[in-house]
Amino acid sequence: MTAADWDLVAGFHARCSEQNLLRRWGRTHLTPRDLTRLLTQSECWIGFDADERPLALVCVGPVSGEPGVADLGLQVADDRHRQGIGTALALQAAGIARTRGAHTLTAYTQASNAPMLRLTECLGPVQRTREGPYVEVRVALDALVSDPRPSTEAASP
Repeated sequence: MTAADWDLVAGFHARCSEQNLLRRWGRTHLTPRDLTRLLTQSECWIGFDADERPLALVCVGPVSGEPGVADLGLQVADDRHRQGIGTALALQAAGIARTRGAHTLTAYTQASNAPMLRLTECLGPVQRTREGPYVEVRVALDALVSDPRPSTEAASP
């Protein structure tokens, strides 16, 4: 994604509730300047549904200069929650971070953001540090779960 994709980001945010926007961004309105700042610090992708409408936004990038640590930013449209989209995108972002030398993936979120906290637990063992109303979650990328979904294959007799 580039700053030229602002219309896609704005269209995506139009699909998100104020609660979803507050959980992800800490506010309900983003500007093109916010996107430009985000893009200087991380790589971002937009996921599309079958109708080619934006359905998710994922970002991964370094955290405050801490070597080997990458931050995960993730948001999925409200009507597409609990379908595995966020988990798939988080796994992809974690894999990209690992290939670029990161050993740890972090997410900094509100302690009340249960969907994000559940998602990070699907990636592997987590370490949580509470900071007031926020939580920093760390996942060791060497322990990354390659496919957190339960197997649908029947056991052999």
